[in-house]
Order: sequence, then structure tokens, then C-alpha cells
Amino acid sequence: MKIIFMGTPDFSVGTLEALVEAGHDVCLAVTQPDKPKGRGKEMQFTPVKEAALRLEIPVYQPKRVREAECVEELRKYQADVMVVVAFGQILPEEILGMTPYGCINVHASLLPKYRGAAPIQWSIISGEQVTGVTTMQMDAGLDTGDMLLKTEVAITAEETGESLHDKLAKAGAALCVETLERLQDGTLKPEKQGESSTPYAKMLDKKMGNIDWSRPAAEIERLVRGLNSWPSAYTHWDKKVMKIWKAKVVSQADFDATIDVLKKTVPGTVVIVEKERFLVQTGDGLLAVEELQIPGKKRMETSAFLRGYTFEEGTVLTDGSKE
Repeated sequence: MKIIFMGTPDFSVGTLEALVEAGHDVCLAVTQPDKPKGRGKEMQFTPVKEAALRLEIPVYQPKRVREAECVEELRKYQADVMVVVAFGQILPEEILGMTPYGCINVHASLLPKYRGAAPIQWSIISGEQVTGVTTMQMDAGLDTGDMLLKTEVAITAEETGESLHDKLAKAGAALCVETLERLQDGTLKPEKQGESSTPYAKMLDKKMGNIDWSRPAAEIERLVRGLNSWPSAYTHWDKKVMKIWKAKVVSQADFDATIDVLKKTVPGTVVIVEKERFLVQTGDGLLAVEELQIPGKKRMETSAFLRGYTFEEGTVLTDGSKE
């Protein structure tokens, strides 16, 4: 099939590569404009642009796809279908209906659950045990089009936002190739979505990583995993931001002798310091911090941190609001 591919971040790249490998004619890659990055503010290509150039696919980077100039540019290619994977702009109806097979989207959740910009991370934060990828026929709504195919992916107890991202990107690439095959041979049966049983998976921001220690330990542990590697969960210690990269829920039953004391302890208090980790009182249960990062330092195991810094029981970690 002759395909216009629309995508921007790393998640999109695997699908682009899979379409080329499957023998499709990807005639154009549409991606977001280059952005300045780092201290030098050098312009950086999007991951999709880098992949397209490597695959010798023409690249088009419109500021706004809604503009008539962009619509006409896309029309010139006379593509059979458009494949859209995390592009980053809402498509107008002129583009949605431009090609014979319309626009096929690869979405990183089992729709209608977790519509929105960050379904991968929210599925972990919300405690799901299974997620997946859905291909859908795009319509004018936000992730509301008819579902075409789905594939499930298990969420492990150690899963992070980064590891699940990579699994779903791979699964989505294979599912997209299968979707186009079945689209061509007419064996797809589109299915209406219905209502979502989950909140909208809103875009991530740095503020949501600020740990509220009054929440249950299990909830905080999922936040740590879901926001790894961006934007990361964090707390405040000694007027510094301490990023928490790995944590584990610990049963208070393991500490029978101190259980009555713990019940009266303010959430955020470091109640036990061991060689390899320290334990923090939460609103419900203890959280063992096993990997962290402080300003100016690389990520480190908590054992390395404890060897280099004075960190005592009774230290209170906060959300920084009173500093």
C-alpha cells in the first residue's frame, strides 16, 4: 500500500520501520517541527525524522496540519492510507477522509480504556495487570474511532513506564502491519468503542511526580514505576529534590516491635535505615527506597547514597511546599 506515515516520538519509529520491512511504499513521513534542546539550544530532529532520513523517506514538518497548505501538500501524494502513531496534532476532517482507507491509528491501550496522551504510564499508576495496543479507524474525536484489532501485553510487578513503552511499541508495530493486511483483504470487522471505564489519560507533567507521603505505599510505588524514566517521582530532602527511581512496598507486619510507634508517625518520616535501603512511613504501609538520585549526581542504589551521606531515622521527606 502507498502510505503517508504520521508520527513523532520513539514510540512511532518501530511502526514506521515495520511498514517498510513489510514492503509497503511509505511515500512520506509527517512529523512535528524540530525543536531546540539542551543548553546550546541546538535544533534536534524528532525520532521519526531521524528514522525516515535513514530509510530515505521524504520528510514533511508542518507547524499546523489544519492549514490549507498542509492539506494540499498531503493530497499530492495520492496515498492509499495514512498511518498515525503519536503524531502530536489533531487532524482535521479534510485529512481524516483524504485517502481510500482513511487514517489508521495505533494507540497504546486496550480501548476504550485510557484514551488520551499518556496511556502507558497511567495503566501502571492505576494498577492494571494487563494493557495492550489497539488499532482504530480515526474519527474527529480524541481516540474515539472504531476499533480494528487489539493485542494484550501483561504488566509485570517490576514494570516501568520505560519498559512498558518498549513492549507496546513493538507490539503496536506488528499489529499495524496485520491491520493493513486485513484492511486490504477485507477481513476486518470494525467495532464501536462504547464508554471508557477509566479516566482520560492526561498528559504527564513534572508536578505529578511530587510524592504525597500520606497516600498508601502501594500507590506511591506504582507512581515511581509509572513515571520512570520521565518525568520521575521525587520528594524533598534537606532542601534538595530527591528523585526516587526504585521502591518496594514493605509489610509493617515484618516490624512487629515498632508497629505501635509507626502508627503514630507522620507520613514521610524515615523510620528505619538499613545498609541497602531506608524505609519511609506512608499513609498506609512502609515504602523501601532502593534507588535514588540527588542534584548533581547520577542515579545510584540507596546503599551507595547511605555510604556517602548522613541520613538518620526520624528524617522527614516532604513535598517541598513549606521550604
